[in-house]
Amino acid sequence: MEEKKNERTPRRQMTGTVVTDGANKTIRVRVERLTRHPQYGKYLRKRRTLLAHDETDQARKGDTVRIASCRPYSKQKAWRLVEVVRKAVQT
Repeated sequence: MEEKKNERTPRRQMTGTVVTDGANKTIRVRVERLTRHPQYGKYLRKRRTLLAHDETDQARKGDTVRIASCRPYSKQKAWRLVEVVRKAVQT
């Protein structure tokens, strides 16, 4: 018989752009994906905005970040920041 290891299931990860970073330890991330229309075949851009936990307040508006699902931190916040993929150009 195989022994079951105490391994976690892989967390769902998404990449998106930080829309706001005003709240303490919280960022709002816009995730975009392309879907194909079933009848017409045209590609549509779908957007979703998620709240993510940023423990060190390192992400800024315009940054591209990777977030992962986790336990709920609050009523709306069930994602956490994994890494900042690319910093935004500061003007």
